[in-house]
Amino acid sequence: MQKKQLNWKLVQYELRNISGNIFVIVFGVIFPILMSVLFSFVFKSSVPELLYTEIVTSVFITMSMIIPMAVLLIGYAANYSQELEKDIPLRLNLFGFRERTMLLAKMIAYLIFTTGSFLLYAGVDILLLDLQVPKPGSVLCLIASLYALSVILFILAHGLATLFKKFGPTYAVSMILYFGFMILCGMMGVTVDQLPSALKAIAKVLPMSYISSDYIKFWQGGKYNFAPLIQAYLFFGAVSAIILLLSFRKNQRKIK
Repeated sequence: MQKKQLNWKLVQYELRNISGNIFVIVFGVIFPILMSVLFSFVFKSSVPELLYTEIVTSVFITMSMIIPMAVLLIGYAANYSQELEKDIPLRLNLFGFRERTMLLAKMIAYLIFTTGSFLLYAGVDILLLDLQVPKPGSVLCLIASLYALSVILFILAHGLATLFKKFGPTYAVSMILYFGFMILCGMMGVTVDQLPSALKAIAKVLPMSYISSDYIKFWQGGKYNFAPLIQAYLFFGAVSAIILLLSFRKNQRKIK
């Protein structure tokens, strides 16, 4: 049987699967908008007027990371684990769809959806919030950081789904990681500096912590030390890749 090639119809198929996941819509589209707007109203009455726009902008930057975390870590892990549980990849393979082709279609579709979610998030916040005007370079770096985070979370989610091969445990672990990352990386109202020393040490190896804590300085045109952020990305990416490799190794043992 002739193997099917990557095409737009495959990407559309994956986009329909994503949009049909209510958890992705709630946590990846609605939730970050609500959180950013809610925090802006809370800070409006509790911080000096001169600092208000800076704090609101920092909240906007921080909450933008919820989008890839929700769409990729929760959404993709949940959808793909359900597919594995129902042997859908195996069935598609029998119809000539290679796993590599479908995986590439999934990644493209999830990146498209993440882009659309971020554009909606940015558009609503620009209309409703008093955000500081950024330097062009800082916007490009933030976008690059979000895409890098999305790819790493895609790898992590794929590893978790392949490791468990069932929706229940995959969804439970992905939700624990999702809220754990939010707490550790300053997305729940507690900054990284306010965490206990043990939790702070864990937060320092996550790239989201650096973006949420001090990226606002670079947004305003100041200098920024990218070394800790890059090191955190490398570490987080390495851990995600190890989980993916362990899932492949586990499946190979089962096949034998």
